[in-house]
Amino acid sequence: MQPVTQTPSVSKKALWAGYIMSALPVLMLLLSAAMKFAKPPPVVEGLKHLGLAESIVFGLGVLELGCTLLYIIPRTSVLGAILLTGYLGGAVLAHLRVGDPFFGPVIFGVLIWSGLFLRDPRLRALIPLRHPPATATATLQRPVEVATAGE
Repeated sequence: MQPVTQTPSVSKKALWAGYIMSALPVLMLLLSAAMKFAKPPPVVEGLKHLGLAESIVFGLGVLELGCTLLYIIPRTSVLGAILLTGYLGGAVLAHLRVGDPFFGPVIFGVLIWSGLFLRDPRLRALIPLRHPPATATATLQRPVEVATAGE
């Protein structure tokens, strides 16, 4: 028989806030991927402005769609968030390179991680934003006695 492990639960308010915070970047990334597949002239011109060749537009769309789908699936959402962080980091660099505003990809990255943090108890356990309970703090602050070899 396998041991039962309990993950801390997430309140309904935090869960819904996480879904809402995640929905905006997901919808925008899905739309962006679809536009890369359709290749309308404004998208192609925008990518040329960033110094990207038209030949990589389809590959960027596949990459964007794949990372976004991984983020949507609960079991792979952390991997998806990590991959989307890298993708958005590339977008930030492309915008910085030509002197365009880069706040959009940064805001999407913050929304991706904030939404995931609110809806995934595993991530909350990994990145606790609160101080440990008083009893744990007192235990951690106790002086440790070290025995010397001569005693």
